[in-house]
Amino acid sequence: MSNSKATMILDKDFIISSIDKRIYGSFIEHLGRAVYEGIYEPGHPLADEQGFRKDVIELVQELNVPIVRYPGGNFVSGYNWEDGVGPLENRPRRLELAWRTIETNEVGTNEFADWAKKANTEVNMAVNLGTRGIDAARNLVEYCNHPAGSYWSDLRISHGYKEPHKFKTWCLGNEMDGPWQIGHKTAEEYGRIACEAAKVMKWVDPTIELVACGSSSRGMKTFADWEATVLDHTYDHVEYISLHTYYANKDNDTANFVARSLDMDAFIRSVTAICDYVKAKKRSKKTINLSFDEWNVWYHSHDADRKLDPWQIAPPQLEDVYTFEDAILVGCMLITLLKHADRVKIACMAQLVNVIAPIMTEKGGEAWKQTIFYPYMHTSVYGRGVALNPIISSPKYDSKDFTDVPYLESTAVYNEEKDELVIFAVNRHLSESLLLESDIRNFKDYKVVEHIVLEDDDVKARNTVSHSNRVAPHNRGNAQVKDGIIESLLPRFSWNVIRLAKQQH
Repeated sequence: MSNSKATMILDKDFIISSIDKRIYGSFIEHLGRAVYEGIYEPGHPLADEQGFRKDVIELVQELNVPIVRYPGGNFVSGYNWEDGVGPLENRPRRLELAWRTIETNEVGTNEFADWAKKANTEVNMAVNLGTRGIDAARNLVEYCNHPAGSYWSDLRISHGYKEPHKFKTWCLGNEMDGPWQIGHKTAEEYGRIACEAAKVMKWVDPTIELVACGSSSRGMKTFADWEATVLDHTYDHVEYISLHTYYANKDNDTANFVARSLDMDAFIRSVTAICDYVKAKKRSKKTINLSFDEWNVWYHSHDADRKLDPWQIAPPQLEDVYTFEDAILVGCMLITLLKHADRVKIACMAQLVNVIAPIMTEKGGEAWKQTIFYPYMHTSVYGRGVALNPIISSPKYDSKDFTDVPYLESTAVYNEEKDELVIFAVNRHLSESLLLESDIRNFKDYKVVEHIVLEDDDVKARNTVSHSNRVAPHNRGNAQVKDGIIESLLPRFSWNVIRLAKQQH
């Protein structure tokens, strides 16, 4: 069978935007085993003096995660941050209503700040606008960011943290449009409290940046109206609005499933348009950017979660074990985020450990990489610099929910500082390899350093504790440059990273 062919033209001057490193962020919520038995397990053979698992920290460092959203998620809408600071023996156990568990509060704001430093990442802090409001929000900013000489900053110092945490990025609540949310609000109610909270938080620390809650998914009945109303109230006081999306392959249609990144693309375009509509309406010079602070594949664990007894401590919730096809869609989603690097400045794969996560742990045992770890790691490590706007021509297919799905999903990143060019490419074709010809004549003297491929004969292949390398990338791809054209054969249904560097004469 002859291979179909796709072409791409790359030029240094075809730039979308510089990439904000926070686009490779992640998320840790007090949910399931993300914190307890995930990042934190005192008594584990590899736990450090604070109880943090060093093997998990190493994997987070391997992903090069720049920012982690914390402490939620639905959890934050019922969370009293004061429960998680001060002497451990004084911290209360609470009924955690969002996920129906017991929260021990062993890990709180200061511990998480310590963990983030160890993992070489920053904290994207969320405030509770469900059961709490303006007062708790401004107090938390004062506790975390004010140097000294006030009640809350001095309290932090008395807890052993002389230096302020200087958290830069803050979320104004979580998914407040959702009826499932503790303290659910209408767009009008949320817009007002978010505006007032934003004002006082910035009065405490004018250097912070704020994320207003957008819709919890594009499928919400209130979508678009919600964003427009919330931004009407908050436009002058926030820098970002959030987007959340998860995809599932419930009907076991792989070709349709891996096309779902087209829905993500449409979602980003829609929210960008709403932001710009409000900008026009307000005759503002300011542009609101996007924080895609929850995205992933999520559906495998639903049945198991329904069977859990309530009021346990850190039960195994949302523990999706990912397949190879999930990794292919995750790759397509990462490429989609890069294509919108001009407006998507923050993105958080939800979540980081155990809960719908690239990293899994066993209590007292191993930590290992899920299939989705690899495309996330490759883009985070190699996708720094400027996002290019390639001119792509690809054969297409139609699926149940999408028309004109390109078999080639691709983009490229140029790092001028390092003289590196990286092409990220997915071949969505389930049975045929795809010949990709990339014109890089504008990149004189660039040669292929490595062509990494993630492929598997079984789309349902998974990594588990006993077979943790069942799905893993190799660097035997065949990309090569000849007369300014990269020729590469992308194996059927595969994730590809083609790394090029300038030859030094």
